[in-house]
Amino acid sequence: MNLSSHPTRARTLVAIALLATASTAVAQPATPAAATPAAPAPATAAAVLLSDLSWLSGCWRGSVNQREFREHWLPLRGNLLIGAGHTVTQDRTQDFEYVRIEPRADGLHYVAQPLAGKETAFRLADRQVDGPDTIFTFVNDAHDFPQRIVYRRGTEGWLYIHVEGRVQGEERKVIYPLRRIDCESGDLIAK
Repeated sequence: MNLSSHPTRARTLVAIALLATASTAVAQPATPAAATPAAPAPATAAAVLLSDLSWLSGCWRGSVNQREFREHWLPLRGNLLIGAGHTVTQDRTQDFEYVRIEPRADGLHYVAQPLAGKETAFRLADRQVDGPDTIFTFVNDAHDFPQRIVYRRGTEGWLYIHVEGRVQGEERKVIYPLRRIDCESGDLIAK
């Protein structure tokens, strides 16, 4: 999920996103539905605390189209969540980046910094509850792609990361379904 603004890397990301978009709907498991249908409950982003995202702490793994992606988040410490993302295809690293979630004067920000790239910040714009899921939406309308990064805390140890925005005037969305894993062994953790 490299967010570099370098044109070649951006085109590569867009190409991967376009290829993945067609198959992620088939490859990803369905998000479990609530027992009774309920409209998402909006919450103001200002009411969200950094501790509301401390559940990210630990390791997550997913795969789509022969690409394995992982995120590893350190525990909340010093008013900062720090993580790293790593994507591998056929035993070769395709991408990695450092990420953090931090409070700033205007709210919480998701900040991504790809290898040898400059960091890009996305401000928390919304938190919603959809049945048993909690959805955190980070936005940066000035960024080329993506403009939105969504972390959806699903049930039974699932995390869905949506990378969304417009590419050449068309709306695109790539969904990365991940499961909580043991950081040492890589084994799934049943929840």
